[in-house]
Amino acid sequence: MTGAVGTVVRDGLAGARAGRLTQALVLWGFTRVLILLTVFRIVVIPGPDVTSDVEEIYQGWYEVLRTGTYPLDDVTWQYPPAAALAILSPALLPFLGYSAAFFVLALLCDALVFGLLAYVGRRPGRSMRGAWLWLAGVPLLGPTAYSRYDLMVTAVAVAGLLAAVRSPVVLGALAGFGATLKVWPVLLLAGAARGRAAFRSAASAVGTATGVVLACGLAAPGALAFLGFQRDRGTEIESLGALPFHLARHFGWPGEARMNYGSLEFLGPGVKTVSTVAMLLTVASFGWLLVWWFMARRRGSSTTADAAFVALLLFTTTSRVISPQYMIWLVGLAAVCLVHRSTRMRKPAHLVLWATAVTQFEFPVWFSHVDDSDPLGIGLLLLRNGLLVAATVSACRILWRQTVTEPRLEAAAATPVRLPAQADRERDRVSVSS
Repeated sequence: MTGAVGTVVRDGLAGARAGRLTQALVLWGFTRVLILLTVFRIVVIPGPDVTSDVEEIYQGWYEVLRTGTYPLDDVTWQYPPAAALAILSPALLPFLGYSAAFFVLALLCDALVFGLLAYVGRRPGRSMRGAWLWLAGVPLLGPTAYSRYDLMVTAVAVAGLLAAVRSPVVLGALAGFGATLKVWPVLLLAGAARGRAAFRSAASAVGTATGVVLACGLAAPGALAFLGFQRDRGTEIESLGALPFHLARHFGWPGEARMNYGSLEFLGPGVKTVSTVAMLLTVASFGWLLVWWFMARRRGSSTTADAAFVALLLFTTTSRVISPQYMIWLVGLAAVCLVHRSTRMRKPAHLVLWATAVTQFEFPVWFSHVDDSDPLGIGLLLLRNGLLVAATVSACRILWRQTVTEPRLEAAAATPVRLPAQADRERDRVSVSS
């Protein structure tokens, strides 16, 4: 009788899980159809056409890359050498035009991430929360999600983090390859465990990245030209450091916002100083991460993903540039954190989700207000960037408390405390016995 009841309960739970998965699949399909309607401009989102970059910039790079060289004369090419693979990828679908093929490939990468999160989330000790977060986060960003190659990079990063628990080598290889696509996936290594696992991850990352860079360099000249272009960037108008200049424009600041190195940046007095401060904050953030790495005393199944998420939050909030598509990175890593039931990153993950929702209004819907630095534009930036700062501070505190503070307190509590009187009595007993 007991066995029969157990079977019924198990079957019921399995049925409920299957029902939730079906729900998630239906919602994923519905929301992705809406995104496709916007990128193909069947449904038009107010504001600038975010899909034009695919046709006007990516396709232009595509034509140059096909000739066997990188876009050496274009300062907007600010990406590592393997980014050429993403730009050339629409050639895999020759029966479609460039833009249509790019959007379809973005959809396939989106499906891959969702599938990986759902597959791992159904294992014992895991959760479907990560898949649900990804399901919601991508459409909240709107057509921007499919109009940049960041979704492809995020797919590589998510796959690497999900493989981290079982294979540090795979984590390293995908982190290294991802870094040659858009640098930031190297942050996946921030949570690698000390010792042999860290060495294997780092060696795999360095080996993979070196191999890819050498292959790209041999295939076409100009593979490292992006380094100079990146160095010369300023403070983009959506970044945290741009907020003082948005306010200063109302008090006679003589600078301006104009296209510079492929994005709208502030140019004028004080901008260089703010950009320098931003870079120093980034360096300080990574210094904090290094201290955490050496002081961490306890690791759980989610620590690698949690630390990578924290590292990416620090990198994003202190950056001179916070482009809308950066939110896809954060949503992807937050989703991997939530796959682990042991994670405490739910609050920062939800703050990132809210920040992603605000981002679509900041760009493209009301981007003209941001460009004009009017109250609505400043308010949107304060809200979005404030949510990112709150997520960053919260995530750092959680990571430090869970891996450094709590283990130290537990160790202190487990150590017996010897009172002075007890110590004196013990010495007396030793003296008498001797």
